[in-house]
Amino acid sequence: MDQSGRGPHFFGYGSLVNRSTHDYAPVRAARVTGWRREWRRSPMREIAFLTVVRAPGVVLEGLMAEVPGADWAALDAREFAYERVALGAEAEHDLHPETDVAIYAIPEGQHHAPTPESPVLLSYLDVVVQGYLREFGEAGVAGFFETTQGWDAPILDDRAAPLYPRHRVLTAAERDLVDLWLLRVDARKMP
Repeated sequence: MDQSGRGPHFFGYGSLVNRSTHDYAPVRAARVTGWRREWRRSPMREIAFLTVVRAPGVVLEGLMAEVPGADWAALDAREFAYERVALGAEAEHDLHPETDVAIYAIPEGQHHAPTPESPVLLSYLDVVVQGYLREFGEAGVAGFFETTQGWDAPILDDRAAPLYPRHRVLTAAERDLVDLWLLRVDARKMP
């Protein structure tokens, strides 16, 4: 067990898994049991994005990072469309067992299915998949798609002119992997 990093931590399950989108350090692989990802929209954002909802037995892989300066208020402001939910034994990690760990989720009843007016951005999905591939390999990418619901959401193909502010350039192989999985889950891209 790692005794360092005794400050509060948060669990990232989407774009935060892609280390190139933030400067949180150090980060470490972790797992959370009893939650699954969903593509949802919120009145607080124009596009659909990932959230988590309780799902007994489902295990998510992701990254944990220490809250910078133990300043939850600053992190809460960055994650403004979400509510911070404390995790106990649901979080599996190599830190001290009493480490304060939280996950961010859109509050129940405050999220809705994506629409063509509030689609999932392909540039956002690309960032998430690139992160899972780098951290957990192709098995991690498979796990991401298999533990995420809402693949019937409209997905806006904005690769030519990315709208996601933290978009990243993908290799041809990374793009092909995203596209292959979108076919596997029967997702629908919008032009």
